[in-house]
Amino acid sequence: MLVEVCANSLESALIAERAGADRIELCSELAVGGLTPSYGLLKMVKERVSIPVHVLIRPRSGNFSYTDDELNIMVTDINLCVELGFSGIVSGVLHQNFKVDVERTKILKQAAGHLKFTFHRAFDWVENPIEAIRQLEELEMDYVLTSGQQNSAPKGLQLLCDLQKHSSYIDIMPGSGVNAGNVSLFKDQGFKAVHLSGTAMEKKLDKIAPITMNSKSFLSDDHVAVTQFKNVHEVVTKVK
Repeated sequence: MLVEVCANSLESALIAERAGADRIELCSELAVGGLTPSYGLLKMVKERVSIPVHVLIRPRSGNFSYTDDELNIMVTDINLCVELGFSGIVSGVLHQNFKVDVERTKILKQAAGHLKFTFHRAFDWVENPIEAIRQLEELEMDYVLTSGQQNSAPKGLQLLCDLQKHSSYIDIMPGSGVNAGNVSLFKDQGFKAVHLSGTAMEKKLDKIAPITMNSKSFLSDDHVAVTQFKNVHEVVTKVK
């Protein structure tokens, strides 16, 4: 069984490799479900990690429906990953009605070329998962990362098994809440791969920060923070 570890830093990637992971999914910002890693992180991981690395391509947090500009950013990031020699891409696009955006996902798949492609946990929002699997098979996806549309993969086991039965060649990869205590559930059901972060919060500062730099107001699935013309223009007008 292939063990893929979602690594949010060079340190995490190196630890995962040392622990025996078969593959890395590289991202940043696990707190929002993962975002595209920086160029510096991509370069360092490519230089220092020897196991295959698949790169998450997600330009922002929130939903999985993207503007034309955002899609172009994603294609540019994929082109960079191809150029740097990574093994795979992890991405996907939905329509606002939570159906797979086949045309835009196809654009990303074509940009990835020969790289392996995983349709990520946007899948857990789709309204008809069996239909979505058929669409993704037509796009020749290699993997679908999913929790079975539940808060954790163990809770979604029934749908995960159903998806596996309806998949001709896509590998269904259970992810979210996978650990040593439950991974046998997935092995016993014949899944070929599992996905986990294996993380724990480690204290890195001796002193308590005087103010927090985290803002809950920016955490949303159906809203995206966008600079407002009026807000900026009023300030510029008053100081210029």
